[in-house]
Amino acid sequence: MIPGGSGQVGTLLARHFHAAGHHVTVLSRSPKSTPWQTLPWDGRTLDPAWTQTLEAADAVIHLSGRSVNCRYNAENRRLIIDSRVIPTELIGRAIAQCARPPKLWMNASTSTFYRDARDRPQDEFTGELEGPNGQPDPTLPETWLFSYDVARRWEEAFSAAPTPATRKIALRSSMTMSPDPGGVFSVLSNLVRLGLGGAEGPGDQYVSWIHDRDYIRATEFLIAHEEISGPVNLTSPNPLLNRDFLRDLRRAWRMPIGLPAATWMLEIGAFFLRTETELILKSRRAIPTLLLQHGFTFDCASWPEAAQDLVDRYRNAKRTTSHEVAPVRR
Repeated sequence: MIPGGSGQVGTLLARHFHAAGHHVTVLSRSPKSTPWQTLPWDGRTLDPAWTQTLEAADAVIHLSGRSVNCRYNAENRRLIIDSRVIPTELIGRAIAQCARPPKLWMNASTSTFYRDARDRPQDEFTGELEGPNGQPDPTLPETWLFSYDVARRWEEAFSAAPTPATRKIALRSSMTMSPDPGGVFSVLSNLVRLGLGGAEGPGDQYVSWIHDRDYIRATEFLIAHEEISGPVNLTSPNPLLNRDFLRDLRRAWRMPIGLPAATWMLEIGAFFLRTETELILKSRRAIPTLLLQHGFTFDCASWPEAAQDLVDRYRNAKRTTSHEVAPVRR
């Protein structure tokens, strides 16, 4: 079962597990026709329509959460937090009431949980929060403190859920790169192809990322390895500097130029695009120590190779679409 699974990552997982022969149920606020089962839910109410299906589930992968690609005004902040915390608490109550609870509950989290890190990587064992002694650093921009608060409250709600018979994993994910339209890779690629793929701000902030195939493979790995629980960094072992990340993406697209954007330019652009520069300027340097310790191997651990694979798949998908014969109108 994949609550909140109608977005990019949920669709990747549903498509994969359905093709592998599993029975997949996605819970969505706006259900659409899909090859797998999709049921309506509001993220707030225990409805027998989906709680009965939960009884038969082996694993729950909860992905609900409003996009953070917006301005952090009071209303958007409330929606961002509520859309994560309330459905997480709801899933916890539903599992607690099961006569046959699922063996595993994986709940989305974020690599933003860790501090702005330029000096050393952040993993599940030695990673640090946003400030000294686990407290927010008051010198950070206020919008960055909000992102930390979201991550903290999200995981606190997950940890507090009383589900003793169900193994729990918090997925501290980084940006998932897939060639599907509308995803983060598509957005970045559009900038690069317009010649705007230069360093953003200082360019020395780290970018954490994961290839879509490795995201799926790591999810399967976590399902199979019953000894793993708690926070897991779902990210490539090789984060890289923003300027290098964008350079490699330009090379994959064979784009010779990439105009840089100074911090003040990003602030102006973010204002007009109704988003926040924290999404670009914070240094995210998470690494997947726990996965590696348990023997997981990445198919696409290096960004240059991953970027080229994604670009090739994007182009192939476009060619396939353009070669389809249009229906005859009568």
